[in-house]
Amino acid sequence: MDRSTAHPLICSAASAICEPEAAPRCRVAETPSPSSLPGFTFIDLFAGIGGIRLAFEQAGGHCVFSSEWDPYARKTYEANFGEQPHGDITRIDPSDIPDHDILTAGFPCQPFSIAGVTKHNALGIAHGFSHPTQGTLFFSIAQILKTKRPRAFLLENVKNLRSHDRGRTFQVIMTTLEQELGYQTYDAVLDARYLVPQHRERIYLVGFRDETHFRFPTLEDRGPRLRDILEPAVDAKYNLTPHLWDYLQAYAAKHRAKGNGFGYGLTSVDGIARTLSARYYKDGAEILIPTDGPTPRRLTPRECARLMGFPDEFKIVCSDTRAYRQFGNSVVVPVVARIAQGIADALAPETSRPASEARVYTQLRLLECKQGYANGSTG
Repeated sequence: MDRSTAHPLICSAASAICEPEAAPRCRVAETPSPSSLPGFTFIDLFAGIGGIRLAFEQAGGHCVFSSEWDPYARKTYEANFGEQPHGDITRIDPSDIPDHDILTAGFPCQPFSIAGVTKHNALGIAHGFSHPTQGTLFFSIAQILKTKRPRAFLLENVKNLRSHDRGRTFQVIMTTLEQELGYQTYDAVLDARYLVPQHRERIYLVGFRDETHFRFPTLEDRGPRLRDILEPAVDAKYNLTPHLWDYLQAYAAKHRAKGNGFGYGLTSVDGIARTLSARYYKDGAEILIPTDGPTPRRLTPRECARLMGFPDEFKIVCSDTRAYRQFGNSVVVPVVARIAQGIADALAPETSRPASEARVYTQLRLLECKQGYANGSTG
């Protein structure tokens, strides 16, 4: 459905996205023209460890620019893609970013009401701007869309983006994308549980510069189970200590007595796990695996990678703590790959790679990953 009239205009129609003031900018190194590259081109913003990049490459895309501020995520990204992402996107001039067909971003959620004022106060910059997103990370996305005018975009965020700041955040985002930037925008919440053994709902926004027919994919139920991603032999260091296990049980009992649902998640290996979060490194409470010993265990970083749909050849180069954070903050690759394929199909008349060729490649890659999990490969 065309969402171009679904949201009321909550800021003045005259309030165009303002040009940023004189904050210091980083210039991007010269990049070869993408016109000679096969398939479509895309940029990877708030790239994390590259989950969205993996998905769009599977759909036939070629990444021409990436940006990520976290140094440990950048290290993992470089180990797997052979290039280090550019740093803070707010310090990069949008005009320096290479031309591209699709903008992708898994951006953090910020309230628009005060974030701009807070940031500009910190930088010593006047904050009399008219646009409500000024000073937020979404503003950087809007600036790039305005300057580069890519054919399409994909934005990913947590499910509660729709209710964040009492719905105002989502309303401002949709107004900016549709009314001010003129993109035909679709949104949907998809649950990854049909492709990986994890209940993980995320909202996806897909937009097109020109009128385009698009439909979010229906995720076929592959019947994934947690045992599909478990390693055959796991170091005892991943077992909870008796003290931590006692604490988690007591904590859960206390909240049950109060009628609350807080507590650990002891997951059947034939079931579906809770959502893997960036806090998993703390105690692993949301996803615990039964063992033959007195205490359950955490998932290993490799199992977390599999739970997020990363192939076993994906390199884990940081500590367990960093790896847990990185995978907890990432996207489920097979879900994004389905969406990426849908976008590629919608743009197929304008791109050089046949959509059918990209679709076959995607199916083969996903089949390889699933077979690797079933065989107990640890990469």
